[in-house]
Amino acid sequence: FFSSFFSFRRTKCFNPVLPVFCSQSNIFLLFPSSVFICSFMVAAPIFGYLGDRFNRKVILSCGIFFWSIVTLSSSFIGKKYYWLFVLSRGLVGIGESSYSSISPTIIGDLFTNNKRTIMLSVFYLAIPLGSGLGYILGAGAKDAAGDWHWALRVSPPLGITAGALILLFVPEPKRGSADQMGGCMRARTSWICDMKALAKNRSYVFSSLASASVSFATGAFGMWIPIYLTRAQVVQKTVDDCTTDVCSSTDSFIFGAITCVTGLLGVVIGAATTRFCRQRTERADPLVCAVSMLGSAIFICLIFVVAKKNIAGAYVCIFIGETLLFVNWAITADILMFVVIPTRRATAVAFQSFISHLLGDAGSPYLIGQISDSLQKSYTTSALWKFLSLGYALMLCPFIIVLGGMFFLATALFFLDDREKAEKQ
Repeated sequence: FFSSFFSFRRTKCFNPVLPVFCSQSNIFLLFPSSVFICSFMVAAPIFGYLGDRFNRKVILSCGIFFWSIVTLSSSFIGKKYYWLFVLSRGLVGIGESSYSSISPTIIGDLFTNNKRTIMLSVFYLAIPLGSGLGYILGAGAKDAAGDWHWALRVSPPLGITAGALILLFVPEPKRGSADQMGGCMRARTSWICDMKALAKNRSYVFSSLASASVSFATGAFGMWIPIYLTRAQVVQKTVDDCTTDVCSSTDSFIFGAITCVTGLLGVVIGAATTRFCRQRTERADPLVCAVSMLGSAIFICLIFVVAKKNIAGAYVCIFIGETLLFVNWAITADILMFVVIPTRRATAVAFQSFISHLLGDAGSPYLIGQISDSLQKSYTTSALWKFLSLGYALMLCPFIIVLGGMFFLATALFFLDDREKAEKQ
């Protein structure tokens, strides 16, 4: 599904999509993005519960219809009713949580083993592809109409069409139908019992914490790397420091394009590598994720070494680092399918998403901004120190990524035991 974005601009507060509050020279995301993430987190467990007990394709189709209609309606909200626009972002988060919590479980009940890995990879390819197309279509619609509201009117018709196609043509498989192989499925348990079982599932807990590490880094990078690279160019004196409210910059566009391409590459490489490694070890899934995370941390560290002298070199490091980071995107979902029984997978996906946002991108942009601001208070403000202070703050990300790699290694220790327990149940 296409995410509509406005054309990227660099401002003093810098938010390419929505208004923000400033924290001195840095930013603090205002309510729209924060409300979206918070509503998404709160709603995900609810839809996880529903997805394990009721017709899944009806729930996710209704979620798609709901968020598409809300998005379209929000494009007609004027400045006077900004609070209503903020509320609409929360409603969109609720709609999207229904889809993201339930859709992977349908794929999990249609395919197994290597085929399921491939299908989940195809599914997760839609995230970077949709983001890239959303940027292009949203920005194109804004430029063609001369009004940013039209950026919010591109995706709703596409979403409604997709929701209708899902409702009409996507099958609703029986939970565990692909895993049964002639056996009997265990009866559905209560929500409390499900939560206790997930809390005791060490592979699920560690892979969820690792997923939060990825979310932490991607959330911080998406907001701060374009600013960091712009400040690097100011230090190199290749661009002038911006002193007006709105300044044009290509850094956001380049970083967005790199993220889209690396997302596609990462998912494809992850699926191919995992399929190859499974021929040599049954712990291939978490081990591939761990190695890719640790490799990503190395190249992300190099960004802050290279950026001061060479912007092109920094982009190369970003490209390789993000590709390795996105390798585990679909594999993490596949690990969950292996170690969680079908009747509680929607709940597991929902709480994994909740943990990822809560410990990840819900707070990482703000935390990085606060660290950078605190560093700037300690010294005389200058273009060089603004650049360095943000770089020092962003250095927290590779440490979090390394921690995520450790969590995947811990997952590998318990993966076979937890998978065997799930198969027996």
